[in-house]
Amino acid sequence: MGELEYYIISRDEGLFKADDQRGYHESSPFSKWGDFRVEAMKLIAESGGMIKYGHSEVGNFTKGEFVYEQNEIEFLPTSVDDAADQLVKAKWIVRTLAMQYGVTVTFAPKITVGKAGSGLHIHTRIMKKSKSQMIENGVLSNTAKNAIAGYMQLAPSLTAFANMTPTSFFRLVPHQEAPTNICWGDRNRSVLVRVPLGWATPTNMINEVNPQEKGGKIDFSDKQTVEFRSPDGSADIYLLLAGLTIAAREGLEMENALKIAEETYVDINIFDEEHKDKLAQLDHLPASCVESAKLLLAHKEYYTKDNVFPETLLKMLAKKLDSFNDEGLIGKIQGDDEKVMELVQRHFNCG
Repeated sequence: MGELEYYIISRDEGLFKADDQRGYHESSPFSKWGDFRVEAMKLIAESGGMIKYGHSEVGNFTKGEFVYEQNEIEFLPTSVDDAADQLVKAKWIVRTLAMQYGVTVTFAPKITVGKAGSGLHIHTRIMKKSKSQMIENGVLSNTAKNAIAGYMQLAPSLTAFANMTPTSFFRLVPHQEAPTNICWGDRNRSVLVRVPLGWATPTNMINEVNPQEKGGKIDFSDKQTVEFRSPDGSADIYLLLAGLTIAAREGLEMENALKIAEETYVDINIFDEEHKDKLAQLDHLPASCVESAKLLLAHKEYYTKDNVFPETLLKMLAKKLDSFNDEGLIGKIQGDDEKVMELVQRHFNCG
């Protein structure tokens, strides 16, 4: 299942301005485009999309004559191929609806300097005979940890499918709720793979808050997922989900998967100064399309196994990524807002 983030850009009417970068689950009139989001979700559902819910996101700011408002539409779990179809159709619907409303919409990973970028987080779970394999005896199962180890193993090359423009790597920086290092955990958003809390143990949350509410405990363990957090709107969704499936399979087949899972687990914010030693032990995600292309070719045997990915496709994709010639670009232009915005405009309508 995907979490589709996007910005709506509209003219500033000067009414009920939302606080800068504090739009998460904001309501009207401070959030302006809730009705647009609801209509988009209705159309997505009518086209076969399985919607979980939608909400306004943290990104909300005014620049010049325009208001930039970030929104998110979340989907429900389904099969890999259907999940890809739903996301592609959803992006087309959102863009078409924006044209009808007379506003601009973008799924770009970064649209300005110093503001939240948009991701395309992918949640996965493993099913066997219609039963979830993610939880065992009230804790994350070894099956789930094996799959996470596969994500850790192939994380560097998965960026070739998940982060396909130079601006992708302006989002993958510290302190922006986006990952930079190859690790996983369940208590912070600085990790590459996050395990959402709250599904493992049967509970009755309503009763815990208000003891007068009766009812037995409910087992939500079948809802447990793991969230892969590096992808953004530039991703080729079909290649990305195929790549994630291969990575999960690799984790299930590796002999040392549980050891990899143990070594890459963190229960801290790795960007805190007090944890810099742990940060130094973790491998980095690529910092450019060029680096991502090299790592894709280095991992090509994983993807060509069983003829899932044609080698020619991988080489073609690597050539495209390499053509951006963006190695070291962040360091060269990060302090030059004009050059950053020129790059942003070039990749504004990605994906």
